[in-house]
Amino acid sequence: MTRLPTYFISHGGGPWPWIPQMRAQFHNLEASLRQMVEDLNEKPGAVLSISGHWEDDSFAVMAAPKPPMVYDYYGFPKETYEITYPAPGAPELAQRTMALLQEAGLPSRLDTEQGFDHGTFAPLYIMYPQADVPVYQVSLRKGYSPEEHFAMGRALAPLRDEGVMIVGSGLSFHNLRLFGPGAKVPSEAFDAWLGDTLAHEPATRTEALLHWEEAPHARTCHAQEDHFVPLFAALGAAEGEPATRIYHDVDLMGGVTASSYRFG
Repeated sequence: MTRLPTYFISHGGGPWPWIPQMRAQFHNLEASLRQMVEDLNEKPGAVLSISGHWEDDSFAVMAAPKPPMVYDYYGFPKETYEITYPAPGAPELAQRTMALLQEAGLPSRLDTEQGFDHGTFAPLYIMYPQADVPVYQVSLRKGYSPEEHFAMGRALAPLRDEGVMIVGSGLSFHNLRLFGPGAKVPSEAFDAWLGDTLAHEPATRTEALLHWEEAPHARTCHAQEDHFVPLFAALGAAEGEPATRIYHDVDLMGGVTASSYRFG
């Protein structure tokens, strides 16, 4: 098994793959998710999703053998609350993942009840529509400490050599009150900063990301950074490796610039 890359993806809005108008809007994102799969030489043994939609007092690890669904969105058509993504969980990998976190001195616990949120099931439905790859999640930790989430990624790096694809699932711009033309200037500036920063050599890159709030329009783009810190985990697991932009959209939803990256 070759070492798998890690990813930070902008996962799109709500249950977008099941809503034709939204799916058309996110056609570039859909193409990039399909390309992620095509670019791998082999199907991963499992996908570990670190989603901006699950946080806990510790780094909780999903351990259900058949994870349920979490419909963490509102205002969408009735049928989108009946979506199923029946991928199996990965209880043994969950145990291994918790052990790695604990070895690194990070607080963690197993959670046998948590289900797939849309930051996981929406992109995974595009990537593996047959739901034939085991999927599990690790939560963010409340407080969103960049240092802790980098440390989480570093702790989980060995999983890359064990067939696990690590995906930080968030959004490079996440201000639900600022879609449309008002998003254009801040999202464009922040996206440019992110691209420039990720192109730096590893030590400089990590240091700049630890101080991400100094980036242009940082707090406009991420008033709360739940959709940005998955990047730290994904990069922590591939800290010395190059970043490649695999998705880029401009004028999304009337003004948003958004990107996704592969590390390694």
